[in-house]
Parts: sequence; structure tokens; C-alpha cells
Amino acid sequence: MRVTKLFKLAALSAITLHGAVFAEGKPSVINFGVASVGNGGRPQVGGSWIATAHSKGMLEEEFKADGIQVRWHFFKTAGPGVNEAYTNNLLDFAYQGDLPQIIGKANGLPTKFILAAGRRANFYLAATEDSSAQSVKDIAGRKVSIFKGTCTQLSAGRALEANGLSEKDLKVYSMDTATSTAALATKDVELAFGGNNLFSVRDRGLAKIVYSAKEDNGGKYGCSTGVTVTEEFAAKYPDIVKRVVKTLLKAALWTEDQKNRNQVYQLWAKSGFPYRYWEQDNAGQDFHVRQSPLLDEWFVASYRKSIADAKRFGLLKRDIDLERWFDRSFLEAALKELNLENHWQPERAEAWQTEGASLQAAN
Repeated sequence: MRVTKLFKLAALSAITLHGAVFAEGKPSVINFGVASVGNGGRPQVGGSWIATAHSKGMLEEEFKADGIQVRWHFFKTAGPGVNEAYTNNLLDFAYQGDLPQIIGKANGLPTKFILAAGRRANFYLAATEDSSAQSVKDIAGRKVSIFKGTCTQLSAGRALEANGLSEKDLKVYSMDTATSTAALATKDVELAFGGNNLFSVRDRGLAKIVYSAKEDNGGKYGCSTGVTVTEEFAAKYPDIVKRVVKTLLKAALWTEDQKNRNQVYQLWAKSGFPYRYWEQDNAGQDFHVRQSPLLDEWFVASYRKSIADAKRFGLLKRDIDLERWFDRSFLEAALKELNLENHWQPERAEAWQTEGASLQAAN
């Protein structure tokens, strides 16, 4: 009798323990950070299939039946703000550009890099309408806005270097996107590096675009972007991570489909930057290549190059072990489940990426 009671008690304990483990098998909330905001600070962005997934509520729909909430967090402070939120354990996933990602990782953020999201990102240099500057070469000694700590700073550094300049040759003011646009309009700065937000001051006749990375060397100075997840979340909820990646791949697939382009730009226009800006910004661009989710040789090489450039520009002191940071397991599993293993073709690294750098494959 006593043995029977003990057996029942042990069985009950096992069930209770199993229940606890099962509860640990899924979170109640997924916190997803985005290193950007829309016009006027609105919690809506464009320019990527991350924006598409958010606008269409794709992650929310994926986890609705599980009772898992998806909370999106948009940061006016961009990549540095995301890193701070990661440090304070406020995020599970994040979408950022290369410079803040590598700075965060070099400073010990416990993240895994699980998904590429963009490469060869466009950026521009705008000048006030009465400025004599006609190109990057003309801006030495002038007041220039650069959003420091973001991938735009790294891109600007590359464009400056290619023209025999560095930030030290300029009067640099660190401003977020909205402040930079306003400062250009009021002539508090003469020039600003940024994205298609600069089209707004151009269209009001207050500024002109004097440089477009899209038209310079095939976008090689532009940012690469991607998605990371905390090591803790990935270890605790690997199935959830795979489902997140799988859903984002569906968003990438829908976004790149040419027949959806009109709807894509309409969704992105919810950011407050109009349809025509996205259309102009992406004219002649191949979404299938530029927004490939693959952690391929080209993408890994782009991060090696970003690390090398950031160190040379004095933006980074420590190195990063990309082999340990990049984790393809979730991507490969999701591609297989969706039968998309051959949909995106891996890009080979280009010569300019690999000069003086090793091309060891990332794990």
C-alpha cells in the first residue's frame, strides 16, 4: 500500500515536473526590436521584409493559436538603442544594421545571428539647396550630420575614405533621422548622410541629393542588415525560433515577388514616408538578391569587411568570432520545411570584400 502511494506520488511529481517543462516550452510574449522608426517617430517602418512581416501581422498570426503575444519595439535611437534594450534583457529578437550589431557583440551581448535581411543598402548625401557642394569630395570642413553608432556611420565612412576624407575632416554632428532632416531644412547643418528620408527636404526644394550610393560601385559601401536572437531564448525555445524564422522567410518570399510590389510599397508607406519614396529608392534594385535571407559567403564576407572597416575608422576595438556568432541551423531547418532550399542562390564573396581577410565558413 505504502509502495503504491509512493509510486502514485512519484508519478504525480513527474507529471507536475513535465508540466513545468512543457510550460517552459513556449514563452507568453515574443519581444522583437527594430532599429528604426517611421516618420514622426511612428512605430512603423519600410524597406525590408521585416517591415512587411510587421505590417501584415504575420508573426502575430503564426503564434495566435499558442496564445503567444508578439510585441514590436521600434527605436528612435536605432541600433544603439536596440543594444541597450538587449543589455537590459528587454528583447528576444532584433533587426539591426551591421555596425551596431558588431559593436554589441564585441561588447559581450549574448546573441546568435540567425538570418540575413539586407545587403548593399542605399544611402544618400543631401546638401542644402544653396550649398556649393556637388559631391562627397567637396564637403571637407563643412557641417555634416551623421547618425553615429548606426550602420549609416560606417557607410558614410567608406564613402568619405573613397574620396580621400574622414570624419576628422568634417564638422560632424550626430543626429537621429528626424533631427537630421529638420536641421538640413533649417540650415543648421549644410549636409546630411541618410536614407530616403532625405527625399522629403529635396521635394520641398530645401535640399538636393549630391551623392547616391546606389549609383556608386554597385552599392558596396552600403549596410548589411540581419536578425539576431538572444542565446538564452534560442536555448530555451528552439522550436519558437524556428517558427519565427520560417514566418520571416514567408515574408521575404512575398516581398520579393514582383506581382506584390505595389502592395509592398503601400505597406511601407505606412511608415509615413510615401509610396513614391520607396519606389524611387528601390528603382532598378533586385529584391531577390538585395534582401536574400541567406547567411552565404557574400554576407559573411560583408561582416568581416564591416569589422575591419569599423576598426580602421576607430569605431571598434575588439574582434568578433563570426564562426561562433553566425548560426545557420534555424534558417536551414526552415528552408527545408518550406521547400525553399534552392530558391535563393548563395552569393560568392567579391574581391573588394576579401582583400586581406580570411573567408572561413561560418557555422
